[in-house]
Amino acid sequence: MKESEKTLGSLQVVCFKIGSEEYGIEILKVQEILKLPKVTKLPRSASYIQGVIDLRGIVIPIINLGKRFGIDIGENSSSRAIVVDIQGKKIGLAIDAVSHVVKIDEDDIEPAPPIVKGISGRYIIGVGKVKDGFIVILDIDQIFSSEELKVL
Repeated sequence: MKESEKTLGSLQVVCFKIGSEEYGIEILKVQEILKLPKVTKLPRSASYIQGVIDLRGIVIPIINLGKRFGIDIGENSSSRAIVVDIQGKKIGLAIDAVSHVVKIDEDDIEPAPPIVKGISGRYIIGVGKVKDGFIVILDIDQIFSSEELKVL
């Protein structure tokens, strides 16, 4: 876990699935979770941009998190969108399913393993150890570069 995040003693994480893997985002970063509505496709957009939706009069982009991470997933009836705020922009993250919220003690969060190098390593705060496995805790503020955020 990064030094600056060791102030709370624990982290509450919204857990979700992309393919068969479990990921998490700090609960304070999540604005809402919704069943993925009809997404309007955008021509000539990046492959991970699924399109846009109308959320109570606000148009927000939907990012297919699986495609963003290079994980092949399909849309299904349990697909959800987690709406987050990244540097003042509302963005929906399309995922397979939301599973639960868990509280993880800082002692149970290990830094990202050395095998995770390069661009994908910046997305990861750490790996949380829970009783039934691991949860990869994402740093949503690092998922997009400033140039990508301008496009969104």
